[in-house]
Amino acid sequence: MENRNSASWGSSGRSQREDSEARHGEEAYSTPPYGQPGPWAPAPPVQRPDPTPPGGVRTGTLAPAPAAADAARGGTPSHGTPTGQAPTGQPPTGQVPTGPPPGTAAVPPAASPGAPAPGVGQPAGHPTAQTAPPHAAPPQAGAPQPSPAPTGAHHVPQGHAPAQATASLPGEPLHRYDPWGATGAGAGGVPPAPAAPDASPRRGRRGRLVAGAAAIALVAGVIGGVIGVQLERDGAFTEVDLPQTGSQERPPAEGSIAGIAEAVLPGVVTLHVSGTDAASTGTGFVLDDQGHILTNAHVVDPAGESGVIEVTFSSGDTARAEIVGSDAGYDLAVVQVSGVSGLTPLELGNSDSVRVGDPVVAIGAPFDLEGTVTSGIISATERPITTGGLELDGSDVSYVNALQTDAPINPGNSGGPLVDVNGRVIGINTAIRTPDSGGMEGGSSGSVGLGFAIPINQGSNVAEQLINVGYASHPVIGVMLDTSYPGEGARVASTTGEPAVVPGGPADQAGVQDGDIITAVDGQRVRSGDELIVRIRSYQPGDELALTIDRNGQETEVIVVLGEETGG
Repeated sequence: MENRNSASWGSSGRSQREDSEARHGEEAYSTPPYGQPGPWAPAPPVQRPDPTPPGGVRTGTLAPAPAAADAARGGTPSHGTPTGQAPTGQPPTGQVPTGPPPGTAAVPPAASPGAPAPGVGQPAGHPTAQTAPPHAAPPQAGAPQPSPAPTGAHHVPQGHAPAQATASLPGEPLHRYDPWGATGAGAGGVPPAPAAPDASPRRGRRGRLVAGAAAIALVAGVIGGVIGVQLERDGAFTEVDLPQTGSQERPPAEGSIAGIAEAVLPGVVTLHVSGTDAASTGTGFVLDDQGHILTNAHVVDPAGESGVIEVTFSSGDTARAEIVGSDAGYDLAVVQVSGVSGLTPLELGNSDSVRVGDPVVAIGAPFDLEGTVTSGIISATERPITTGGLELDGSDVSYVNALQTDAPINPGNSGGPLVDVNGRVIGINTAIRTPDSGGMEGGSSGSVGLGFAIPINQGSNVAEQLINVGYASHPVIGVMLDTSYPGEGARVASTTGEPAVVPGGPADQAGVQDGDIITAVDGQRVRSGDELIVRIRSYQPGDELALTIDRNGQETEVIVVLGEETGG
């Protein structure tokens, strides 16, 4: 049959195929000729009208054919897609009548009994092979016949909406939708195709989502905080209780630092001394129940004749003290407190049995920090040292055959006890080595690990004398020494014009002569005059000792019985 649709596309003289090729060009997915299977090309974006069939009937519902004016143009577009018009039910031909003649209103046919419901099983915008019921109105006589529909069932792919026609008033020409024509609302009354999506609404929607999420988070935080505060007030939260070992009343291990400190601290005191021109702080320890306390002579010296000595015990109680006796040569002094009960005297040990490496504990008030405990070992014994020497006559010089320890001793430790692992006093802390001066000081700078203590054997002997008679005696041999002698040993000589060997004294009786060089005492080498004095003062008056003498290059040994000198 002749194709009458060519004029409807505004391309007179061209066939449907030529028109399609001219408009689409060579496409791999172009629409095949009408009635032939093949892949369907996706519709252009503009071909997305509302899928409402002609006459306003819902998709899938049987509707009368369009007006004859539309049939004159041809009911099938050249593109090959059925127009979505309902079939008239003429059986074998498959032709779809084009509806009543112009000017006749379209009347929907009545459904026949037993016929399927309109649109059942028919997808929106798809053609149907169902025919019109038998009582449908026949075509008007003289009306132009529509072109026969091609045989075979065709499926319109999803997204290809059929061409739509709009309902028109009687007597008005019907306007056919032309997808290639104008897209405005004035083109045949067809609504314009939906515009392409705009990115700005999407951005606005994203912004609203972000703002909404932030608002929700804020509200949730406020609500959570309020709930948390309320639960905490109501005691709903469990308090954290970390596991910890409970306190136990247990005695310290025997020989431990803690055990030593616990036993010794009650018998250690802190002394604050103030005088007319000076003041000092030091340490002491209780000797007996009568309130006698042993300390260093240089600690109490600032008190003089009218100064004040205040004693503070480990309990915090304080009491005034008076000087019982002091000896600068040994750097020892004894003070006494009165009207005090409950004292804790410390046990005195034996310094002659001390060995290098023995552990020791020093207790005192360094820098006025009372009750300080430090520990170390005995690093040397019989270390001859001298302290003092500020007086021009040398009356304040102390000669000590000391115990050396690395237990930290600082200013304020002077006079405190140095105890062994059994808590027994083996020494009296008295001096430290100072790197700045290179000499021995009673406590003028920090500890460098070289501390010195007076052996308790010597200290207890001096303390007994000071308590019993108020002074202490010194052992002597009765010679004058040349302190400027540069060689090894102590040279017997006089620098004042007096005899170098005291007539009738111990040295004179032993045969010592002026000019002799004493090089050893009881087999121990001596290197200077001070060292010789230190060695002799480690003995007691009446003790017998052997002196090694270098006389004119010849060594000889003599036996001397030590004499006694009081005071100083």
